[in-house]
Amino acid sequence: MYLSRHLVTLLSRFSLAPSQRNAFRAGLIGTLLALAVPAQAQEASSARWVSDTLTTYVRSGPTDGYRIVGSLTSGQKVELLDTQGDYSQIRGENGDRVWIRSSDLQEVPGQAERLPQLEQQVAELSEELKTIDDSWKARVQGMQETLDSRKALIDELEARRKALDEALTATESELRDAEARLGDENNQVLMRYMVYGGSIAGAGLLAGLILPAMTRGRKRNDRWF
Repeated sequence: MYLSRHLVTLLSRFSLAPSQRNAFRAGLIGTLLALAVPAQAQEASSARWVSDTLTTYVRSGPTDGYRIVGSLTSGQKVELLDTQGDYSQIRGENGDRVWIRSSDLQEVPGQAERLPQLEQQVAELSEELKTIDDSWKARVQGMQETLDSRKALIDELEARRKALDEALTATESELRDAEARLGDENNQVLMRYMVYGGSIAGAGLLAGLILPAMTRGRKRNDRWF
């Protein structure tokens, strides 16, 4: 329970999503359980530890009928010598050989011995987690800066596009005005040519009518002489 509360408090310090926190918590607990058995438990298969109870009585023989000759404290390391029925013969740190119920023995150290090791492992994993969290925060900050710079570039390109659209609209308007003025000027020039041509045609027609009349008058006058 102590380790569970410690892990919950530890994980709440880091900015992880709930799903990431649960996954990391499961992995962390699995790692701690895998590392819970120290090297000394693997070196000698005869090593045992008294179960995590307040006190465990030991007897002089392998049955309940033998007298109680003492007690062992929880978590105490002993050496397994023999097993008969429900009892196991062990040798304590003082060298005495006594019998204890096999159910009162376990193959892993007790909580009192494992707790400092687990706390050390938690501290190491906490440091690794902090490093991962700092690295993730740095990556998030870098991605945020990149996103901000790209957003600024997009805003700049959008402003330039808007300015070009406005310039294009103004140019198209000026082009329409120029085309309208050119059309008016063409009409005026055409009218001028028509008036000028009509004037020349009229003058030619008038000259064609007057000159023959003047020529006939002169011929009549010449006949009187």
